[in-house]
Amino acid sequence: MARSRTATAQATQPRLDRTGAAAMQGEARLRGVEPDQIAAGDGWTEDAAHRGRLRVRTLVSLRWLILVGQLALLLVVMGMGFSLPYAFCFAVVAAGAWLNLLTAVATPRQRVFGDREATIQLSGDILQLSALLFLTGGASNPFVLILIAPATLAAATLPLRPVLYLGILAATVSCVLAAFSLPLPEAPGIDVVIPATYRVGCALANVAGIALTAGYVRQAATESARMALALDVTQAVLAREQRLSALGALAAAAAHELGTPLATISIVAKELGREAPSQAVRDDAELLVSQAERCREILRRLTATPDAASDQIHERLSLRQLVEEVIEPHTGVKGVRVEAIVTGAKGVKSPDIRRLPEITHALTSFVENAVDFATSEILVSARFDAETISIEVRDDGPGFSPDVLAKLGEPYVTTRPGAEGSRTGHIGMGLGFFIAKTLLERSGAVVTFLNRKPHGAVVGASWPRAKIEAKGQ
Repeated sequence: MARSRTATAQATQPRLDRTGAAAMQGEARLRGVEPDQIAAGDGWTEDAAHRGRLRVRTLVSLRWLILVGQLALLLVVMGMGFSLPYAFCFAVVAAGAWLNLLTAVATPRQRVFGDREATIQLSGDILQLSALLFLTGGASNPFVLILIAPATLAAATLPLRPVLYLGILAATVSCVLAAFSLPLPEAPGIDVVIPATYRVGCALANVAGIALTAGYVRQAATESARMALALDVTQAVLAREQRLSALGALAAAAAHELGTPLATISIVAKELGREAPSQAVRDDAELLVSQAERCREILRRLTATPDAASDQIHERLSLRQLVEEVIEPHTGVKGVRVEAIVTGAKGVKSPDIRRLPEITHALTSFVENAVDFATSEILVSARFDAETISIEVRDDGPGFSPDVLAKLGEPYVTTRPGAEGSRTGHIGMGLGFFIAKTLLERSGAVVTFLNRKPHGAVVGASWPRAKIEAKGQ
């Protein structure tokens, strides 16, 4: 059993769930992201997630579809001999076609509508549909449900305020059409009487349809936007980690290659110093020797790892080195201790682990969270046997809040009861745990979150040995 203790403390890097907006621009900091600054400067908002998502091409295409449908229905009704003010109906359809053609010609198809512009465009669609419904029976016309379409499109693409405005407008129009409209078209020789109660019922059903459909679409679009945003941050953080890891390997390789020429320079300089014809030349030779030695010392520091002598520099580390590397940044917090323990099954050799930045980054974020909430002690324990490798981070703090424990690992789910229990006073939004869980699962781990008795939190990750064990064991 390998065992080490390190007095812990405050991480100098920011926590994973404290990412600045720079992370969304591909400049995520090494130790994490702050979702409270991602979208609007101080907080992730639904409005920010839905802003700028309705393209001109989308609206124009949907309008043509609806207008063609309106024209086809009018022609069918005309062919069946129903009585309607056809001149006004075709004029309303023509007005809608003119508006759509003007929008398509005057605006590039790939452009995204501004919030106000999109609201005006969709309001015009509601009014055009309402005018046609007024001429064809109002709320008693079965096609009154088409008023749901603009409100639903707004719910999927616009911020909350325009969605509420357009929903109220569509609902108001539905109610007005229940009281004021021309009669429903009648076939020759057939008298149709529509009771007022039926018209009111149709209007109320349409209002309910607008609210429910827009609400469902809004919720689904919001969840999709949140997940997409969190995944973007995850990719930015992982890309940064991979770049840093590649830079470290490149530095180690350069140090390895430069060792031989520096040794040659040092030998030649010593020979020149011994055969120097004057003291000035001898001094220059000694300076050359000292500077070459200084370069060699710098290179030794760059390659000061247990595996430095091998050809696989920075590509593998022992399980003990992994847990030490995870807890090493957390020094300086008074009154809290981190203890790292590595244990293994009897007769099983301790594995060497492939150096994966995803694992180091994720486990470090778990330790950072534990440091923030622990009362006095954190235990990072690693276990291995012939088949699996597992690592757990335990703290003696208040544990996870029961109402979010089952949802941990989803983006923007807070992990602790409140800021008053943490050392920083920061209320995380759960993006850090989402990123860490995603990174670990990509490496083949099964991640678990639970509370220990009588108190404290436990975060665990378990891998099949083949997933992360270095080759050539």
